[in-house]
Amino acid sequence: MSDTSSKKTRRLVLEAETAEDLMTPNPVSISETATIQEAAAFLTDREISAAPVIDEAGHPVGVLSRADIVRHDREVARYLPPSRDFYDKAELRTDAGEKLGSGFQVESTDHGLVRDIMTPTVISVAPTAPALQVVGEMLAFKVHRLFVVDQAGVLVGVISAFDVLRRLREKEIVL
Repeated sequence: MSDTSSKKTRRLVLEAETAEDLMTPNPVSISETATIQEAAAFLTDREISAAPVIDEAGHPVGVLSRADIVRHDREVARYLPPSRDFYDKAELRTDAGEKLGSGFQVESTDHGLVRDIMTPTVISVAPTAPALQVVGEMLAFKVHRLFVVDQAGVLVGVISAFDVLRRLREKEIVL
């Protein structure tokens, strides 16, 4: 005898039990003492939108995103001192006497550090945290990523919204 009142439907199901199931292990990170210029190159070269910022002990102390760098660049005015006489000289030299060849450029370099512009909020979970808790915290804190830290507080993984989406599967469910 079959139950004709049951219905089949398709649902998205998260196929992960713990944070460890969701995380990207051994994530790339950036030192809090890196320069902003180094950080911009780091994110660009790896084609990532953000990275955990760690201290010397490997503990996460914040997040640096492209948006943090853009915000910083927008707020910092970079003016080179006017020095028309410098450009009119036939033989160009720096203040230290170094001769400049043709085609040189004067660049205003930002000497700021990552720790000065990062978002200093660290939301982390243990590898054994339930996947439902991970998703709940991402929603509650309105963040795109959580850090996974071991018992010593050392960064061992990152869970991004993309990591969660990657573990969604369509399943047929009997109601």
